[in-house]
Amino acid sequence: MKGINNDTVSCQSNIAALYLRLSKEDMHKNEKEDSESIKNQRLLLIEEALKRGFVIADIYCDEDYSGTDSHRPQFNRLVKDAKQKKFNVIICKSQSRFTRDMQIAEKYINGIFPLLGIRFISIVDHIDTGVMKNKRAQQINALINEWYVEDLSENIKSVYKSKMRQGQFLGAFAAYGYKKKENDRHKLVIDEEAAQVVRKIFQYYIAGYSIQNICYKLQEENILTPSA
Repeated sequence: MKGINNDTVSCQSNIAALYLRLSKEDMHKNEKEDSESIKNQRLLLIEEALKRGFVIADIYCDEDYSGTDSHRPQFNRLVKDAKQKKFNVIICKSQSRFTRDMQIAEKYINGIFPLLGIRFISIVDHIDTGVMKNKRAQQINALINEWYVEDLSENIKSVYKSKMRQGQFLGAFAAYGYKKKENDRHKLVIDEEAAQVVRKIFQYYIAGYSIQNICYKLQEENILTPSA
């Protein structure tokens, strides 16, 4: 949906920007469910904006971005357009969709947006900065969202530690001389072709060759580097 110009904004009292985000934390969902999540957010926000009689200026959508990521492209476009006063209302499904970082929430929702005359609305958790008594609820939500991220981080660390204790390999790439097992990517098996080179390197080292001389020897034998 194309944005409207500033002349239109000056003539309208309620020009809304809709912000949608699909969380990286929702990794358990498949592509179809993720797509439905964005689709449902869009329908919900459009319905809410029209119900309130708002004119929709633009829709901003970040897919596969964490709520703590301050480099989301559409989030930053939203902030840029807010400073250019292309709208005076921002609507999200929930405050956590806007951000899970308490500092970012405080900076924009209670700082920059009010100075710009922008009203922030999140539907699910009933945040509306246009309502004076609503600020405390917004701050509590920001704190809860930050706690959620901290808990999620600790849970992920616990899962990784548990996998490591079970002997599972968690790296993106296997060390030279090994490869990931075809039917279990968390298990390493010997890569026989590369292992022959590894054994040769050890033999040269035991024989007293320096690391530099070993490199020269391998080059003379036309042995490719691991990256090659």
